[in-house]
Parts: sequence; C-alpha cells; structure tokens
Amino acid sequence: MTSQPKPPKFANISHAWRALRRRNFRLFFFGQSISLIGTWMTRIATAWLVYRLTHSALLLGTVSFAGQIPTFLLAPFAGVWIDRLNRRRLLVWTQALAMAQSLALAGLTFSGQITIHWILFLSVLQGTVNAFDMPGRQSFMVQMVEDRDDLGNAIAINSSMVNLARLIGPSLAGLVIAASSEAWCFLIDGISYIAVIASLLAMRVESRAPQRKSTSAFHELHEGWSYVAGFLPIRTILLLFALVSLMGMPFVVLMPVFAAQVLHGGPHTLGFLMGAMGVGALASALSLAARKNVRGLIRIIPMAAMVFGLGLVGFGLSRHFWLSMLTVAIAGAGMMQGMAASNTVIQTLVSEDKRGRVVSYYAMAFVGMAPFGSLLAGVMAHTIGAPRTVLVNGSVVVLGAMWFYTRLPALRDVVRPIYRAMGILPEEQEVRAEE
Repeated sequence: MTSQPKPPKFANISHAWRALRRRNFRLFFFGQSISLIGTWMTRIATAWLVYRLTHSALLLGTVSFAGQIPTFLLAPFAGVWIDRLNRRRLLVWTQALAMAQSLALAGLTFSGQITIHWILFLSVLQGTVNAFDMPGRQSFMVQMVEDRDDLGNAIAINSSMVNLARLIGPSLAGLVIAASSEAWCFLIDGISYIAVIASLLAMRVESRAPQRKSTSAFHELHEGWSYVAGFLPIRTILLLFALVSLMGMPFVVLMPVFAAQVLHGGPHTLGFLMGAMGVGALASALSLAARKNVRGLIRIIPMAAMVFGLGLVGFGLSRHFWLSMLTVAIAGAGMMQGMAASNTVIQTLVSEDKRGRVVSYYAMAFVGMAPFGSLLAGVMAHTIGAPRTVLVNGSVVVLGAMWFYTRLPALRDVVRPIYRAMGILPEEQEVRAEE
C-alpha cells in the first residue's frame, strides 16, 4: 500500500504520534475520544446502578455476562460480513444503535422505571451491537491510516485514547452520580455518540466495492477458523488472551464490591479506582506508541500478562486505598500492554482478505470469553469473597504467562521469515531478541 504525502500542517508531529498525520485517523481520534468518555461513564454508572438496586456481586457478574455473551456467539459470523461489507457504513450504524441504547437507559432511569430486567435487556442489545462494532472498528483501522507501516502506531494511539477516556470517564461518572444520579451519565453518553458518527461521515475513504463471493458464509467461517487454528502465532496469542479474558478481565466487574465493602467508600472511590487503572493503561499505551515498528512485541506479550497477573494478586491482597490504587494501576498497565501488543502483531501478520474474520476471533477471545469470566467471578465472589476471587484469578493469569514463555522459541521461528519478507527485519541479520 503506497504512502500518501503528509500534509505540511502536521509534518512536525512527533514519531510517537505519526498516525495522526492521516486526516481520516485524526477525525476518528477526536470523535472517538469524546464518545469513549461517555462510554466509560455509562460502564461505571451501570455497575453502580446494579449494585445500588441489588447489592449483589452475583448480579454484577450476570449483567456483565449479558452484555458480553453476544460477542462470543456472534463475532465469528460478524467477521464474515465485515470482510464483505462497507466497513465505514457498518460503523455508522453500530454507533447510531449504541446511541439509542444509551438514551433508552437514560430515559428509564430518569423516569424511575429502571429495573434489573431492563438493564439485562439493554446490556444484551449493546452486546449485540458490539459484536459487529469492535471487529469492524479494528478492521477499518488499516483503511484510516492508509499506510501499513503506521498501523502499529495507530493501534497504540487508539489504546492511548481508550485509556485516557478510562481515566476521565470513571472519575467524571463518580462525581456526576454523587451529585445527581446515574441517569445523567447515560444521557451524556448518548449525546457523545454524535461526535464519532460525525467523524465517520466526514472521512474521505477510498471506495471499496463489497466483495462478491461465490462461497457461502459458512464456508468462509470455516476458512477463517482453519486459518486461525493453523497459524501458530495467532493461535497461541489468542489462547493466552482467552485465558486472560476469562480469569483476569472480570476483576473490573467486582470493582463496586471493592469500593463499597473492602475500602468502605462510595461511587467516588469506584471512580478513583477505575481512574488509577486508566493511568496505568494510558502510560503503557503511550510507551507502545513510541515504538518504531512491531519488532519485540511478541516477547512483550507474556511480560505484560505477567505484570497484569501480579497486579491482580496485589489488588486482591490490599485493604488500603492507596495500595489498591497502586496495584490496580499496575494491573491496568499490564492489561493494556498485552492487548495492544497482541492486536498489533495479529494485524501485522494477517492477510487482508481474512482480516475481518481474524479480528472477530480476536474480539471473541478478549470480549467473548469475558462473560463466562464475569459469571464465574460473580459466583466465586459470592462464595469466597471478592478479594480471594481476584487473588486466585491473578495467579492463573501468571501461570498462563509462564506457559506463553515456553512457546516463544517456536513462535520466533515462524514469525522471523514473515517479518523479513515484509521488510520489518533485515534480510539476513539475526536479531533473535527482537522478534
């Protein structure tokens, strides 16, 4: 893919932010930054609303399960359609539907008619939208940046954007909930979707006709699965992060329990904890943005999982606010480093005609396994308590990282020739420590 001339106005953007030289990606960055703040406000407000209505860790896990299980069930099918459809048009529709969901949640909460059943229904609706939106957004990234060399940087900047929103959104949500009610968070989120929809409509994207394929959707689904299962690097990465998503990610679901019962705080405590996780994740994403290329990222993946697991262990053991803030920041850094590094490696290695399907399996591993983890975390927290649950889960993540380390030599043998063919590695030089 040829690189287009860079606009003089943005010629001096530093290397760490080079993807922002691309007009389409700049539009996406600013529009999505506004929308994601609203998204994180809704996540915190929903968790606090569920806990306020039920005081049940089990129901916190159940609501999270309801919001994420559609991704597990639908993402592989979504990937097939993403490889066929106009990705920008798809994203406009998913963002519009997500806006309608948030506004419905706001209306029910303002009117006092909100119940756990409505929350479950709207969570399933949002999860169905996300099953198409997440792989669609990741697959569209290469069209926005136009130059594949900037893809890794765009993914790292996107991760920075997500975590800046994770820092601002929960803190703002805690203040809004304490001053008024959860309903205002939902309303702000609904309005914020206007920014990302406008940015998508304003893009100038090369028109790509939908792929007309003679094969059936089920044939393409099987083809995508065979590609993922047979390609050692992608298969190994997805197996590790399916485990991380199952056992590690659901600690976020239990945050209201830690804020209220372990640290004896309120919604502002929950906001501070989520903000601390955002600080760690943001710092981690920025460190990846400064990297020049994909070399070294495979080695970073298990290191990041190890840091994430150890952070969870420390968080499960802590009973003090500031120590909990520190450990959750460490966990956030490891979590984001692993997510962004693995996404970059997968997007670099995958062939373009299978991108949507492979990214859908990536979404299935990260988001699709989380509902089972959330349900498991809710049951475990109900049985042995939230701190012990996080302690056990963090230990399992550490074991998963150790397993990935044992696979590194085999992964390097597969990846090194591919990187050489792409020009990422010199043709004949051995840089074993850098793949």
